[in-house]
Amino acid sequence: MKIEKMTLVGTGVMGMGIAQIAAQAGLEVRLFDVQEGAAQAGLDKLKIVLGKLAAKGKITPSELDATLARFIVIDQLDQAADADLVVEAIIENLEIKQKLFKQLEDVVSEQAILVSNTSSLVVTEIAAGCKHKSRVAGFHFFNPVPLMKIVEVVKGLFTSDEVVDALLELAERMGHFGVKTKDTPGFLVNHAGRAFGTESLKILGEGVASVSEMDRILRESAGFKMGPFELYDLTGLDVSHRVMESIFNQYYQEDRYRPNTLTRLMLSANTVGKKVGEGFYKYEQDIRLNQEPPQTVPQVSAFKPVWIAADYQNDAVILHQYIVSRGIDIDDSEQPNADSLILLATYGEDTTTASQRFNVDATRAVSIDMLTDFSQRRVLMPSIITDQNYIDQAHALFAANDHAVSVIEESVGFVSQRVISMIINLACDIAQQGIASAADIDKAVRLGLGYPYGPITWGNVLGAERILLILSRIYAITGDQRYRPSPWLQRRAKLNIDLLHSVQKAASAKPAA
Repeated sequence: MKIEKMTLVGTGVMGMGIAQIAAQAGLEVRLFDVQEGAAQAGLDKLKIVLGKLAAKGKITPSELDATLARFIVIDQLDQAADADLVVEAIIENLEIKQKLFKQLEDVVSEQAILVSNTSSLVVTEIAAGCKHKSRVAGFHFFNPVPLMKIVEVVKGLFTSDEVVDALLELAERMGHFGVKTKDTPGFLVNHAGRAFGTESLKILGEGVASVSEMDRILRESAGFKMGPFELYDLTGLDVSHRVMESIFNQYYQEDRYRPNTLTRLMLSANTVGKKVGEGFYKYEQDIRLNQEPPQTVPQVSAFKPVWIAADYQNDAVILHQYIVSRGIDIDDSEQPNADSLILLATYGEDTTTASQRFNVDATRAVSIDMLTDFSQRRVLMPSIITDQNYIDQAHALFAANDHAVSVIEESVGFVSQRVISMIINLACDIAQQGIASAADIDKAVRLGLGYPYGPITWGNVLGAERILLILSRIYAITGDQRYRPSPWLQRRAKLNIDLLHSVQKAASAKPAA
């Protein structure tokens, strides 16, 4: 099923991005929009973009001319009669899309493929009114299309394998990674992205850390390109909150996707982000005005000895070496001496719970997050009764040589522990549902969301058993279903196998003749 002629319906930013990469891949592209003059205007803007690419040497003059020659603006859908593929990139309204697809079936041949670039609607429902449902699929690109090298090929209940294969081949011709995904809410990438923002909002709502401090922690400690609240301000809560609510409701109020009342309140107040000058931060001419300064490092004249307890021996070794390198005494007694700072390297629990587990004095206890790179921003968590002198000592100790440190309020697990473990857990759950393969989940999320690692690989890097420990403890302490560990993760962690390991079932032995 070779695709050579494409018709694009809807010539907005997304549509013209799709048109651009299709024409650059050698397809003839016909442009149609119900708004008079919109298709020509879209093409005129694209000519400017392509001209700039040629000026920068990104494409040759001959490639520019060839690409532009492949566009044809049409003013009637009847002119799409010989299309091999029709791509719909119009408003996210099910009824309008269904009406368009019925119109298209009266125009194109029975062999033509009809696809929607929808990001939130069910492809099977779009196809429901069509005579030939097997040729309808989702073909979901991300903005900006030429730069985001991924497209989700969504297989509805009726979509044929031949159509899926043809779209995957086309994605490759366009220079994009085509990932086959089931027709489920959020498909793959938007589904996988639920954990980052919703868990960050949950942590913020618990008063664990400020907006600015959480953004710093997740950028500098966990390695995200942007903090969650910077990202919300960029995308706009008018978009993000509605997506959160949509996926939550489409999954029948599944706790993993639970939205937050704060963003609903902000949406009502129209403080939706950078586009209106105020969201989680305030802006003036795109400049952020109210970011909190880093926490002040306290002055400590004399340090107490440090007693260390850790869930993992390697964490204890790293902390021991660091403290000795600072010239501070180690309390190596079985239980801490009466005046020692108690340092706990723990996972998935608050300092109060950890203090009781290790049977130590919570007034001198400070926990430290060792999940992420110790050489990056360090995050400390005292208990609600830890003496300020011991908090100051821990802060100054780990901020030596101007090292970045964040001191947060008590939380069941640290900021990075909670956010990263939820990202990994959700990806494992997506694999459990068979929405896509583990390898495809990994690559698609990395390309689509820009995480430091694909989420399955991230579980391998940090250790599946460690992620399972974090989730199991948070779930046990809170009883909140959002933290229940995925069975897919549990099995692999317990068997100590690579999370990307492809489980091959042994063939049944044939009975002897």
